[in-house]
Amino acid sequence: MKTVLVTGGCGYIGSHTVLSLLASGYEVVVLDNLSNSSAIALERVSQITGENATLVVGDIRDGARLDSLFREYEIDSVMHFAGLKAVGESVKKPGEYHENNVGGSLVLFEAMQRSGLRHLVFSSSATVYGDPEALPVTEDMPANRATNPYGKTKSDIEQILADRRSQDPSWRVAVLRYFNPVGAHESGLIGEDPRGTPNNLSPCITQVAAGKLDALPVFGADYETPDGTGVRDYIHVMDLADGHLAALNYLWEKESSGVWNLGTGRGISVFEMVSAFERASNRSIPTKLMARRDGDIAACWADTTKAAEELGWRASKGIDEMAADAWRWQSRNPDGYVASSDD
Repeated sequence: MKTVLVTGGCGYIGSHTVLSLLASGYEVVVLDNLSNSSAIALERVSQITGENATLVVGDIRDGARLDSLFREYEIDSVMHFAGLKAVGESVKKPGEYHENNVGGSLVLFEAMQRSGLRHLVFSSSATVYGDPEALPVTEDMPANRATNPYGKTKSDIEQILADRRSQDPSWRVAVLRYFNPVGAHESGLIGEDPRGTPNNLSPCITQVAAGKLDALPVFGADYETPDGTGVRDYIHVMDLADGHLAALNYLWEKESSGVWNLGTGRGISVFEMVSAFERASNRSIPTKLMARRDGDIAACWADTTKAAEELGWRASKGIDEMAADAWRWQSRNPDGYVASSDD
């Protein structure tokens, strides 16, 4: 049985991917510094799957900790999620984002090299495409056009990995450029639990529906889109988790590397997403129009042909399922994991 190290495995996408890995028979070791996540997520994953992941509390920037981990556990592959991830915050704190995301990744890759491990699935982002020159976005479009520091850290890490593979072709790397994850596991036991005021659209909407926020701030309603709001390719987090497993299996079976978009191939506006959540929650969700945010773009959605053809993967869940699952998580866990820590 193969063992996968998941960095950032207590976070939103990481925890759902850990669930899929365990359900598929993998052994899982999670490395997480718990700075924006909760160990309770892994306890809930165990409830759902009946299987346990091993949690190592630590930071990817700590090379000695990584060396110790690779000595203690026989790791066959790494899935790398750990990093700071808020676009707006990255504009205000670019240095912190580069130090955490790029610096931490370099430390991780060097530790992998020292241990003889060269098998990696990297969590990249559609933000590397910036304001795309055409839609839908294909993998061969320029991937160094990010309009914010968060996206730039992702394109920097992609380049570091490309350079590493050029220098050492034994590296097997899957780069997954995914679009906008929403939703939660259908059990309602795990989901997106941001610290403080949420940065992403879905938890903002659910917190408004739950009465925790007065209104949803809509950043820009004057874009050249059908309803004036930003259009994104929203993808259910469980579809995204399955995409990571498909990429991992590709690395094992093909002994090759690649870059893939993970999205649905459909653009959805902010107002369309609000309507879906109103249907799911049976509640009105008031909005408040705001100025555009620095670093935001009008529209972006994926061409997912390459993932379908090479990985055998397609997203299967639609907008109503995304909204229903996200609302189930929010309504059953109104204060996230913290308030439920005794269960």
